[in-house]
Amino acid sequence: MIRVASGEHAALDAIHNRFIHRVRGLALRLCGDESLAQDVVQDVFLEVWLRSARFDPTRGSVTTWLLTVTHHKAVDAVRRETSRLRHQCPSDAVDAHWERLASPGADHWAIESVVAGYLREALAQLPLSLRQALALAYFGGYTQSEVAAALGIPLGTVKSRTFTAMARLREELQQLYDAV
Repeated sequence: MIRVASGEHAALDAIHNRFIHRVRGLALRLCGDESLAQDVVQDVFLEVWLRSARFDPTRGSVTTWLLTVTHHKAVDAVRRETSRLRHQCPSDAVDAHWERLASPGADHWAIESVVAGYLREALAQLPLSLRQALALAYFGGYTQSEVAAALGIPLGTVKSRTFTAMARLREELQQLYDAV
């Protein structure tokens, strides 16, 4: 990432080649539409090129950072597409597409935002090793075997880290819920 931040095209190519399948897979799972997912993938790697200096290795791995950027870009793309479809004249094709992409109302998003804030707080309390395993498994959509390979650790370690992370999150979120 340091080489990308310094403008080295070969470094961007290397990152692209290493992570394209993961980024594309997550984008497709989140968008549910191939064309929209392709746009997200392009946006992600443009973000890598333009803002690679934002990557902080003390906060997580390149994989975690890329998948987080992908998640944010995909959510933004789905929201834009939803908004665009709302403003078009309804037709059978648009209605079918709208039903598939329809989002809940503003009240739901407000509650989701509060819950997401609590989740971010709870995740920040986890050690990096637990946070990485959890992010790849739950937010990245990888199997535990794929997480083990990505992190270079045994499968049993991934399982125990994931279990421990979930238990700690459950405990932390329960405390936050009880306080509200």
